Amino acid sequence: MAAKKTKAKKSKATAKRAAKKTAKKTAKKTVKKTAKKAVKKAPKKAAKKTAKKTAKKAAKKASTKAAAKKSAKKKSAKKSAARSAEKASKSKSKASSKKPARRTASELALKQRDISISEFFAKNRHLLGFDNPSKALLTTVKEGVDNALDACEEAGALPEIVVEIKQLSESRFRIAIQDNGPGIVRAQVPKIFGRLLYGSKFHRLRQSRGQQGIGISAAGMYGLLTTGKPVSIWTSTGKRKKAHRFELIIDTQKNEPRVTVDEVVQWDVERGTRVEIELEGNYRGGQHSVDSYIRQISLANPHAKLTYIPPKAEAHGDSHEFPRVSNDLPPETAEVKPHPYGVELGVLMQMLRDTNARNVRTCLQGDFARVSARTAEGICKAAEVSSKKRARDVSRDEADRIHKTIQKTKIMNPSTDCIAPIGAELIENALRAEVNAEYYATVTRRPSVYRGNPFLVEVGLAYGGEMLMDQPVTLYRYANRVPLQYQQGGCAITKAVIGTDWRGYHFQQPRGAMPVGPALLMVHIASVWVPFNSESKEAIAHYPEIIKEIRLALQECGRRVAIHIRKQRRAADEAKKRAYIERYIPQLAIGLEEILGLSERQTNQVTKKLEDVLERSRKL
Repeated sequence: MAAKKTKAKKSKATAKRAAKKTAKKTAKKTVKKTAKKAVKKAPKKAAKKTAKKTAKKAAKKASTKAAAKKSAKKKSAKKSAARSAEKASKSKSKASSKKPARRTASELALKQRDISISEFFAKNRHLLGFDNPSKALLTTVKEGVDNALDACEEAGALPEIVVEIKQLSESRFRIAIQDNGPGIVRAQVPKIFGRLLYGSKFHRLRQSRGQQGIGISAAGMYGLLTTGKPVSIWTSTGKRKKAHRFELIIDTQKNEPRVTVDEVVQWDVERGTRVEIELEGNYRGGQHSVDSYIRQISLANPHAKLTYIPPKAEAHGDSHEFPRVSNDLPPETAEVKPHPYGVELGVLMQMLRDTNARNVRTCLQGDFARVSARTAEGICKAAEVSSKKRARDVSRDEADRIHKTIQKTKIMNPSTDCIAPIGAELIENALRAEVNAEYYATVTRRPSVYRGNPFLVEVGLAYGGEMLMDQPVTLYRYANRVPLQYQQGGCAITKAVIGTDWRGYHFQQPRGAMPVGPALLMVHIASVWVPFNSESKEAIAHYPEIIKEIRLALQECGRRVAIHIRKQRRAADEAKKRAYIERYIPQLAIGLEEILGLSERQTNQVTKKLEDVLERSRKL
């Protein structure tokens, strides 16, 4: 029984094992079959999916194509409209302005022409000082007064000048300047007032206020540009001569005058000239005003009598009189020849070509200043040029050698009789009339030379009095007796003042700034050719020789003022010590009298001895 049971168990176990094996085999077979079926069915499903996707894409493409066709139609319509608009605009632009074609040299040459000097300055009037209305008003007065002073001095008459400004509207003024000079010949009036670069002062080396022949005619041109009104001139050359009245304008394209009125008139002036210019301007006060200019020019021209009638003065009966301080005219200056040191190579070549001298030696001796026959011979010998050679036959290389030799040759400085200084005494008198100060110092330097041109520096300094301690020093700049009111920072005078160490003269001075203290400085430069830095003549160029001379004059004035300040401080200390002596010595004498039992007479003797001892010790 037991054997049967064990056999049955074994058979069951084998059956189970066989069943498991068969189950595994069948499972593997089914997996393989399903995998094969899946592999076979996968491309069908993928194909179905791709078909669906392609169908969807095709539908989308069809819809987009339809939309694209519609948009294309719209775009084409828009493009066609834009093209038609462009064609219309192009046709209009072609009709109105064609593209510039390339031009030939001959066609370009037809458009080239001369530019007159008046046409140039009409477009660049700021170069002449007509930047803005207020400055234009001042420049017009300045040019008229300068011409009047020059005319009176050349005629040997003490100047009597009237300046009148009448306000016609808010921005329109009429300026009238009248003098007692020699008058102007009738034929010269249109040229002087109606042509730029016309005058008698440009081609000569002689001290004068005017220099270029531009000023008063440029003022008339500015008046014409801003108001359209001509310049009016009255002139008389003598008591028995007829007076003439002109009205004229400048033809800027030709730089020629156009006279609109030329008539003989009755004028109650024996001799002189009156100019009236109507222009747009702005009248204001301050440092750059006409009022300040008139006051400053009276300082530098003490021989002139000035009458100034400002705007609206007629209603109040107000006019400013500046009487003359001196009845002596400035010494008449002589005209000098150019100095060899100031002549450049091109100018030397031109002078050799244009000279009337027979040879090089006589040209150097006769056409230049301070060249003797011996000096001329030495220059020719050193330059290896024959002194007997005709001047106009000198080549460029020979002229170059002569020019270089001149710079190495020792030649005397130019003559100084061509310069007329104001004078230390007149400067001091003018400063006393301008400001109430406690001390005045004036210096006139010896003449010096820059680029062969003689010049001279004068300085006046007023210190103390009513001026403020904590304000910068007031500076008045002059060139040939004419005030310079603009471009102070760019002027050689200002550079020299700032470059001087004023702390050594008991002034305060911030770094790179004007000195601070109760003082007024007046600096004047006189020369046959003042090197202005622009046509408007507002500042002096920075030549080292000029700056050096100004600084030396300032230092001399500074030393005198420093001596005065030290004396003043010493006197104040002495007064303080004297007050102590007078206060305490009697008390000492009383104490000695009580201690020593001195009599009244002895007490007085002791008091006197103490005062003498303290006085001697104070002086030591």
